[in-house]
Amino acid sequence: MKYVLMFVETEEFAKRLEAMDGLEREAAYEAVVRWFAENSGRITHHMHLAPAHTATTVRLGGGEPIVTDGPFVEGKEVVSGYAEVEVADLDEALKMARSWPACPIVEIRPVA
Repeated sequence: MKYVLMFVETEEFAKRLEAMDGLEREAAYEAVVRWFAENSGRITHHMHLAPAHTATTVRLGGGEPIVTDGPFVEGKEVVSGYAEVEVADLDEALKMARSWPACPIVEIRPVA
């Protein structure tokens, strides 16, 4: 079964990452690289997204579409990346999400 794991950063997490010294930040990034390597057999595609301030939003409905710079909503949480995974079931996707070493929120959605 296919799922998408969406990695969600919080303002608090971003501040902690920014406050890390070079060695701490390098170790944090290495943990993520290791997670992807350990799960490479189940990950079919993954990407890191550019920061939320680089987004462009198109609002549809009610006449002419409205295009604005920035994310749909300003929030304290933003999706920073995702991984598409092929696993047996939700339990396996949950196991992967529980072992994610970076941002504090992982949203899991089945691929329709």
